[in-house]
Amino acid sequence: MAQSKIWLSSPHMGGNEKKYIDDAFAGNWIAPLGPNVTGFEEDLEHYLGDGQHVAALSSGTASIHLALIMLGVGAGDEVICQSMTFSASANPIVYLGATPVFVDSEPDTWNICPNFLEEAIIDRLAKGKKPKAIIAVHLYGMPYKVDEINAVAQKYNIPVLEDAAEALGSTYKGKKCGTFGTIGVLSFNGNKIITTSGGGALVSNDKAVKEKAVYLATQARDDKPYYEHTEIGYNNRLSNISAGIGRGQMEVLGRNINLRRDINNFYRDFFKAIEVVTVFAEYDEQYYSNFWLTTILIDTDKTGGITPETVRLELLKDNIEARPLWKPMHLQPVFKDAPYYGADVCEHLFNNGLCLPSGSNMGGGELQRITVALKRIFNNL
Repeated sequence: MAQSKIWLSSPHMGGNEKKYIDDAFAGNWIAPLGPNVTGFEEDLEHYLGDGQHVAALSSGTASIHLALIMLGVGAGDEVICQSMTFSASANPIVYLGATPVFVDSEPDTWNICPNFLEEAIIDRLAKGKKPKAIIAVHLYGMPYKVDEINAVAQKYNIPVLEDAAEALGSTYKGKKCGTFGTIGVLSFNGNKIITTSGGGALVSNDKAVKEKAVYLATQARDDKPYYEHTEIGYNNRLSNISAGIGRGQMEVLGRNINLRRDINNFYRDFFKAIEVVTVFAEYDEQYYSNFWLTTILIDTDKTGGITPETVRLELLKDNIEARPLWKPMHLQPVFKDAPYYGADVCEHLFNNGLCLPSGSNMGGGELQRITVALKRIFNNL
C-alpha cells in the first residue's frame, strides 16, 4: 500500500475557520464584502502594527498589479525586479505594458543585491530610462537587506514595492515584513504560511492608498447612485467566505511560524554532520525568518554525484515532495529579452538548491519518513 503524500507545504487549519464561514452563511454575506473582509483586514493591521492599512484582495499577484498601477507604472516604463523569485512578482509589470529589468541576488539573504541594484539604476538612467519602481522580494521568508535597498531607492527617488508574499511573520530589526516599502504585498495562497485558499493583500501606512486599492479592486465605481467610472477598474476584492478562512488562520499564525522554524531546526540538526549540505538560515541576528520553506544548497563538487535533482527524485520514490529553487526570471524563456544586471549568484542558487518539505502540519511520522529517506540518500556522506 502506497504511503500518504508528504507535501512541500500544505494548508494547516486551526479549527475556527469554519465558524467564520458559518457566520458568513448565516448572515448571507456570500459576497466580496462583509464582516469577515473587514475583520480580516483589521486582524492583519493589528498584527503588522506600525499604523499599517490593509486591503484584502483576490491574490498576491493582483496586489502587485494594483500596487504598480498606484505607483504610476504604465506602458513603456521600466520596473526593476529581483530575478530570483516566482513569476508572479514580474508578470504584472508586463500586464501594464512595462519592461522588467532584472537584478541578481546577494549570497547572504538570496535577495536583491544592493550593489547590482544601483548599477542597474545608473545604467538605465544613462539610457534615458528612470525605473518607475523596484520590486524587492523576501525570498522563502528571509528578509532582504532592507536598509541597503531602501538607501539606494531613496538616493534615486524610486519607490519600493515590497513583495512579502512568502514572509508574513518574518521581521527585520523587530519590524514586520510587509511594512518596509512604499507599498507592501502579502499572499494567502494555499501553500503559504496561512491561507485563505487563494488571496492576497496590499499594505500601506497611508490610508488613502488602501482606499484607492479597494476602489480599483471593485471596478473603480465612482461615488454615484448609478454606475459611473472615470478609471479602469478590476474585480480583485477578496470574498467574505475566503476572508473568514483568513480570520481563523490569523488565530494560528504564531503557531505556524514556530512550527516552521522548528522544522528548519530539524533539518539543521540532520545536516549538521553532512558538510556538503548547507541549510539556509539567518546570517545576522537582525533577521528573523518565518522559514516558509526550508531550503538547502548542495556542494555537488564533493558529493560523488548527488545533485539536488538526485535528492528530489529519491524523495519522490517515497512519495515525499521536494522542489527546485525558483528559476531566475532572467533565465525564463518568456523574459529572455529583458535587461539583467548581476553575476551568477541566483543562477548558482538555482543549480545547487532544493526546497524541502516544510509544512507546519507535518508530525513526527512524516519527519521520521523524511529522516529515513535522507539517510538513504546521503548514507555514504
